[in-house]
Amino acid sequence: RGRVLCARGGSGSPGACPALGTKSCSSSCAGHDLIFWRDVKKTGFVFGTTLIVLLSLAAFSVISVVSYLILALLSVTISFRVYKSVIQAVQKSEEGHPFKAYLDVDITLSSEAFHNYVNAAMVHINRALKLIIRLFLVEDLVDSLKLAVFMWLMTYVGAVFNGITLLILAELLVFSVPIVY
Repeated sequence: RGRVLCARGGSGSPGACPALGTKSCSSSCAGHDLIFWRDVKKTGFVFGTTLIVLLSLAAFSVISVVSYLILALLSVTISFRVYKSVIQAVQKSEEGHPFKAYLDVDITLSSEAFHNYVNAAMVHINRALKLIIRLFLVEDLVDSLKLAVFMWLMTYVGAVFNGITLLILAELLVFSVPIVY
């Protein structure tokens, strides 16, 4: 009931999603797979990591959390590099740099791809600007009143919760309610 299954091989065309018709749903199905805990290790990693980051943001500033994450990543990569260098020296092997394959990957962004991303972002920005102007300059009185009532209700929510608390609650609900249901 209400469950979306992605066509992976089997029946249906590859990359087609029953919920979206013939549109490709790789990201949509990946999201469903995470939310419904189809791969427990991957979902646990994503859930745990995002929950730790959100809880860290609740306790520390964004700058501190980003700095700690970068320091943790650097600690892991530097430790691994030193470990591999010691192993190579002890075994007298010529394996080379452990991250050589990743260092050789070309990650440059072509000007065409950059322009495509900017154009796609401009479409969304222009749509948002039109909506904001339409709501704030009261093109439709009912829509502007709906926004006013919603914002008034949000003042009460904001008085009880801060943004990080709402994000933590939302994540807990997203990862628990669908599987319990």
